[in-house]
Amino acid sequence: MKYALVTGGSRGIGRAVSIQLAAEAYHVLINYRSNQAEAESTLKEIVDKGGSAELLKFDVSNNEEVVGVLGCWISSNPDKHIEVLVNNAGITRDNLMVFMPVEDWDSVLATNLNSFFYVSKVLLQPMLLKRKGSIINMVSLSGQKGQPGQVNYAASKGAVIAATKTLAMEIGKKGVRVNAVAPGFIKTEMTGHFDENEMKRLVPLNRFGTAEEVAEVVCFLASSKSSYITGEVISVNGGIYS
Repeated sequence: MKYALVTGGSRGIGRAVSIQLAAEAYHVLINYRSNQAEAESTLKEIVDKGGSAELLKFDVSNNEEVVGVLGCWISSNPDKHIEVLVNNAGITRDNLMVFMPVEDWDSVLATNLNSFFYVSKVLLQPMLLKRKGSIINMVSLSGQKGQPGQVNYAASKGAVIAATKTLAMEIGKKGVRVNAVAPGFIKTEMTGHFDENEMKRLVPLNRFGTAEEVAEVVCFLASSKSSYITGEVISVNGGIYS
């Protein structure tokens, strides 16, 4: 059995990734913070399709919770190796910087950037000892080109892009790969307030993408099919930016 952890794995892109990884014979650890109903719904869908998964509740922005819960799982399952980590959990608190409350800056950086460090650090040593692992970080179009009203979000995702490239250089010789996926306009709860008919005009493919299309790229990076790819940012944005 292969093992994968997906943070923020109960909704949106994380849900699609969890379902697709399970379809590719991974036992998926579905991380979530508070929405028990959505987490159980994702778990049920995987199990109903013949897949294998379990729920792992912790706040990715809280290092004590990450170390406590995830560290406990590792200690309790010494014969099981989490070889794929998808750092997907993220939030937005959009506002023009001049009006942005300090707490909105702090919460977005904590959830989107600090979590990458907290979760990856716990799993990194086992991956290095096994000389096998793939870390996939969910970034964003905003982290590549910027987006008005998203100084905090763009800063967090841009920082993860830089960290992805640097970590890939640090650990490549140990057989562990690190890549990022940068979605554009994807139909999820996070884009539910967008005017799709208006904004799709900005996209060369003239539509929003789906969470499943992003999940396919994530699963490719998790697999041996991408064994010579590390330190890369793969855009899934319909051609809006490259």
